[in-house]
Amino acid sequence: MIVMSYIVKDYMEKDVPTIADTATVTEAAKKMTKAGKGFLIILKGGQPCGIVTERDFVQKVIASESDPKKVPISQIMSSPLITVDPDEDLLKASETMRKNNVRRLPVVRESIIYGVVTARDIALHCGDYVDRTVRDIIRWTAPLGI
Repeated sequence: MIVMSYIVKDYMEKDVPTIADTATVTEAAKKMTKAGKGFLIILKGGQPCGIVTERDFVQKVIASESDPKKVPISQIMSSPLITVDPDEDLLKASETMRKNNVRRLPVVRESIIYGVVTARDIALHCGDYVDRTVRDIIRWTAPLGI
């Protein structure tokens, strides 16, 4: 039986905004806005070490009435970074998201960022995924006369 694989690198976003861990929340907010994304990957020494989302800004800075010009982004980032390999199965990636209660998974191999796969990416392609799976099942079972 041929097993079709639905791999992360076929569904991920390749444009990944990053910022150094030494940046302030204000600098990060400006970069996130310019990138048009709801997240930034945080780099320490050029290596991915965390992620910050719009929600982090609201809950960890605005709600606590902190000065965003003084708060380093490293103070509000989520770390350690939960990642997925570019050749991992899409279903496994979605299970990792569910298990860790995250909506974005950086696609990383050996500290190199290849992209980010989001719950939205998976949702947008869910119909394609199901259609391909049904076609594969029909193709696999047709020779068996099932």
